[in-house]
Amino acid sequence: MASSKRFSVLRDPVHGDIYLTHEELRLLDTQEMQRLRGIRQLGAAYLVFPGAVHTRFEHSIGTVHMAQKLIDSVNMSFQLDPAGTLPVSDEETRVIRIAALLHDVTHVPHGHSLEDQDGLFERHDSAYRYERMFAPSRALGRALRDLGLHDQIISVLTKPGTPGRDDVPAYWGQMIGGTIAADILDYLARDAYFTGLKVAVDERVASYFKVDRTTGNLYIDLAKRDLLREDILSEIVRLLDSRYTFSERVYYHHAKVAAGALVVRAVELCVRAQVLSEEDLYDCTDESLLEALLQASARSQDQDLALTVSDLVQRYRQRRLYKRACVFPRYENEQAQEELTTRFFASGGAARRIETEARIAELVHFATGQQVKIIIYCPAQRMQLKEARIHVLWPGADSVEPLAAYADRVPRLNDLSRAYRDLWKFYVFADSSDPMILRKVQEVAAAELSGASNVYSIPS
Repeated sequence: MASSKRFSVLRDPVHGDIYLTHEELRLLDTQEMQRLRGIRQLGAAYLVFPGAVHTRFEHSIGTVHMAQKLIDSVNMSFQLDPAGTLPVSDEETRVIRIAALLHDVTHVPHGHSLEDQDGLFERHDSAYRYERMFAPSRALGRALRDLGLHDQIISVLTKPGTPGRDDVPAYWGQMIGGTIAADILDYLARDAYFTGLKVAVDERVASYFKVDRTTGNLYIDLAKRDLLREDILSEIVRLLDSRYTFSERVYYHHAKVAAGALVVRAVELCVRAQVLSEEDLYDCTDESLLEALLQASARSQDQDLALTVSDLVQRYRQRRLYKRACVFPRYENEQAQEELTTRFFASGGAARRIETEARIAELVHFATGQQVKIIIYCPAQRMQLKEARIHVLWPGADSVEPLAAYADRVPRLNDLSRAYRDLWKFYVFADSSDPMILRKVQEVAAAELSGASNVYSIPS
């Protein structure tokens, strides 16, 4: 059909030429999508990796490109051997590509810190976020309705069981946000390029996909003449390894965490003072959020709030981060982890964090005579653990199953699962670089968090 013909090409530093339809360009030109030019893909990671200033805008375009590669693979596989598989039609391609383009439009600045690592707001992919972003009062929502795609796109991007969601084929969403799908295939390659890390992401893995006719699941065929395709399996595991490497070295880097904690604390203070709401962030960019925090706190008539928020914002802008006083990693705190997350992350956790921070600061002041500010950082227990949910057809199996079902035959999967869980770390940060003050904070915090084991040594 004419509306799905490629007619415009963009040059991308990661993938080269990317073709977009006129419908996709229309959506891309809306205010809601253009805002993503101001949302860094890796949040505060550019304070650690200076080149990591790429945004969710170019990632969205790259995800369309990778979605098309998966679609091409599925259709090629169907042409070669249609038994038990399905092709992707032109109309389905239209829907999947547009869903891929829009999948990150609900992100707010520092979204993962605010949602996944602090629990201040619900996740960006919550159904109500998409409904608000695709509302008829918004240019993006009107454009989707004009194209007759609103209901289908909402159904692709939200989870099964969401009220009002249409029943759409499983592979539509799996092509975009599965364990190995267009989203991760783009952002791993893009993050490697812009951080400068020498982590190879071989796009060849995209050529192995099929769609199971019985279940509608996207899967990778690991069987050839009843033998295991070890080359394909190793490629899958290598990609999951790459994702872990980025999590360890970039996504959860301690300085990135400390920087994000400054912004999160400023947002938290303004939300608690009722001078800022979650909805106020929907149209913000990274930079406009900082300005919104300064303006909201200034309007509050609370001088202490305005001064604290101003200090947090300026520290972030100048990279004057709070320093680590304590680090409580899961690998030394398996028994204490649940108690810590229940106490500081679950419902009511914010109030308990504030109380504990105030006690630590008061005891440090009593012992040293120095005023110190404390931030307790407690991520969700599971953080963003990526399980091996990609479906595969194992040699000799009668049906496709999640790769995790074969973890006993692929020991590296269990190793990765444990390694992901062990990335969890509970931090106590302080606004001092004085080793004496930090040691006192560590001493007081360790007593306050008795039962948890700190592994961090304060540098002299």
